[in-house]
Amino acid sequence: MEAADFMPSEAVIAGIRRGIEDYEAKRASAQRQVRWRVPVFVGLVVVFVALIAWLFNAAADPHEQWFSTPHVFLYLGALGVAVLVYFQALRPATRLQQSFRDMLLPMIFGFVRDVRYQRSVRPNSFDRMPRETVGAFNRQSFDDVISGHYEDFPFELYEAKLWEGSGKSETTAFKGVIVAFETIEPFPGTLVAARRAGKVAHFFRGMFASKMQELSSGVEDLDATYEFRTDNVEAARPLVTGRMAQALTWLGETWPYDQARVALSGSDGFLLMPRSKNFFELPDISEPIDYNTHVAPMITDLGAMLATAALVRKIGAKDGAAE
Repeated sequence: MEAADFMPSEAVIAGIRRGIEDYEAKRASAQRQVRWRVPVFVGLVVVFVALIAWLFNAAADPHEQWFSTPHVFLYLGALGVAVLVYFQALRPATRLQQSFRDMLLPMIFGFVRDVRYQRSVRPNSFDRMPRETVGAFNRQSFDDVISGHYEDFPFELYEAKLWEGSGKSETTAFKGVIVAFETIEPFPGTLVAARRAGKVAHFFRGMFASKMQELSSGVEDLDATYEFRTDNVEAARPLVTGRMAQALTWLGETWPYDQARVALSGSDGFLLMPRSKNFFELPDISEPIDYNTHVAPMITDLGAMLATAALVRKIGAKDGAAE
């Protein structure tokens, strides 16, 4: 199965281009609104804070005018209000961009039956993903979530960021797109192809994750970059040395970003495609949308993801079922 199998038809592309034209007609109006709303909204907050601070001066020590304790609390509160007001001022732009996404994504997924688009919700499949695929994390966020069926291929595709800690001590475990799908044949256990950890992390993982044993694919380049871990060595070995190695080799040649990961757990399969920028990101309201620059690459990457997921589905299948 090729990425081209998941490309929208010429009629769908023509519809997307018409949608872009409609968006562009509305974008200029939204941009004009943002240009006056931001300075007016934030300016009103500044004027209000200055007035209240001036009133505070009547009760403040002459040496603490403008900088007394009440002034400081006022300024801190005003900063939070200014941030809220700023995003409120951007509402015409954000509403327009979201309405365009609501139109664009279902059109891109026009070949998918029962397509469903959601945003900022926890995907149904996420809790079933083996944690060994990404390592330790205690925080997660999700952006676009799309689910549906392609022929007999049910899937859930979503943008996710998984990390541990907060602020400067934050460590990102994964950021990119996860494709969850139902495998052709259930795997009797869990099998994970994850990024190879450093020596220290590998040592402690071996101590505390005794249920998961490491395997070798026999492919030097893959074994240097991947850890293959499973709780069912007998069932996993022919997959790791066979179709999984082939799929990961193909992934390394076709996915131009960071190292992808794969996990099988019972009837669930997971394909993790790292990417630093948001996959469905649109340009700022000040920049026109161009099909070739902003939409076509998105469709190409999407086709690669679904074609790869369709390939990964065949990893554990018998030869006849994999055709």
